[in-house]
Amino acid sequence: MSASIVASIDWLEAHREDPSVRLVDVRDAWEFDGIGHLPGAVNVPFDAFRDRESDDPGTLPGHSVVESLLGSAGVEPADTVVVYDDTYGVFAGRVLVTLHLYGHDDVRLLETDYSGWAREHETSQETGTVTETTYDARPLDLEPSPLVDAETIEAALEDPDSDDHVLVDTREREEFETGHLPGAVRFDWRSTVDEDRRRLKPKDDLEDLFADHGITPDKRVILYCNTARRISHTYVVLRWLGFERVAFYEGSLTEWEARDGVIERGASG
Repeated sequence: MSASIVASIDWLEAHREDPSVRLVDVRDAWEFDGIGHLPGAVNVPFDAFRDRESDDPGTLPGHSVVESLLGSAGVEPADTVVVYDDTYGVFAGRVLVTLHLYGHDDVRLLETDYSGWAREHETSQETGTVTETTYDARPLDLEPSPLVDAETIEAALEDPDSDDHVLVDTREREEFETGHLPGAVRFDWRSTVDEDRRRLKPKDDLEDLFADHGITPDKRVILYCNTARRISHTYVVLRWLGFERVAFYEGSLTEWEARDGVIERGASG
């Protein structure tokens, strides 16, 4: 998964005519139709994945929702799905993680977003014909699963001096200072993106950036934010860099605070 979890612009240009490559635009429908999209893309808005009544962890939508969305988009389980948005990839990253957790093996984040693509490449306002499929999503049974629960967080907090793991908060500074998990390191997810070029930074730069925050491949990295959107982007980047032990606290601070979990305040971390 790690080697192919990000699709470069060059790769997409070389594979755009491949019928097994499905390009999924997760922006709102008015953006897809009114502003334009990448040629051949199908629109599956991000909000369609945010089913808060699902029994699955956090805000995962439930496998029946995923089956309906991907089937309506004409996606087959064996397809290579490339996702993009127009917000540096943070919404697309969340969709990628969702599809991965429901068993889609080959799903990739485009290294740029719509605005970055449109600077030098063709866009379209045409809506192509989609042949719907019957998509069969697998249960959430990945082994080992990247998902961790509140009990895992509690165990990590009981061993604050362990060098084996690092708790990573991917939110903005003000949010972090208002309240965060004790001992957490703040790593703003946006720092992985070259905002001028609207694409991910080179791998070497990213490895140095994470290392500067004490986030290294020898540690188990436990990610959280508020509702698991921003950690999705960081999760994708870490897996792209080859990090093997990346844990994903799906409930994040929304669940933690609802459980009256211990919170640290201030600028530490």
